[in-house]
Amino acid sequence: MSELPTPPATRLRAPSWRDSRLLVGVLLVLVSTVLGALVLARADHRVPVYAATGFVGPGERLEPGDVTVVQVQLGDGTARYLPADAPLPPDTFALRSLGPGELVPASGVGPASAVGVQQLSLLVDATSASALARGSLVDVYVNRPVAGSGVGRATFAGPERVLERVAVVRLAEEDAVLGGADQTRAVQVMVPRELVRDLVADVDLGSRITLVPVPGSPVGGSES
Repeated sequence: MSELPTPPATRLRAPSWRDSRLLVGVLLVLVSTVLGALVLARADHRVPVYAATGFVGPGERLEPGDVTVVQVQLGDGTARYLPADAPLPPDTFALRSLGPGELVPASGVGPASAVGVQQLSLLVDATSASALARGSLVDVYVNRPVAGSGVGRATFAGPERVLERVAVVRLAEEDAVLGGADQTRAVQVMVPRELVRDLVADVDLGSRITLVPVPGSPVGGSES
């Protein structure tokens, strides 16, 4: 029987740089890497903006310690917030209440000339004041004395709500409570400028002032 012809052995060779398949593979890897890097770069559009570190009442100056820088990615919405790519201007005041951790809206701050509130100290019942804290939002009720009823035995017309959702910015210490027949405690609130005169007049008349917390606002013991 004749033997079958044996094909000659061939030696395996390492692929050459001139091998088109190798070049195409390397090119695909490079393209994938570049495209991946571009996608990641375009996906990260975070920009620095300011956020409040604690409560800031309307009309209060924003100090460097009142804010912190956070990186956010909000798309077109980023323009609504105060950018942190520059130091906080010294003439920056809160135009409305800012809560702890809240991004500072660009429309919520401005110069002193734009502030529309003034701080007013009111004497209120010490017991009800204990339910309040810095940052509480309150409705202000005024109970005016009836004309001619006398100082010692004054009668009152009944409470009337004169202000809604005003911010408490400071409370007198509990050891500063004024004694007497009715213990009172000083509470400082931010009142719209155009209403300060009327409220001062009510105080001078001897009206009773009551501050009623708005549901959901900070209460006593939760000051920041």
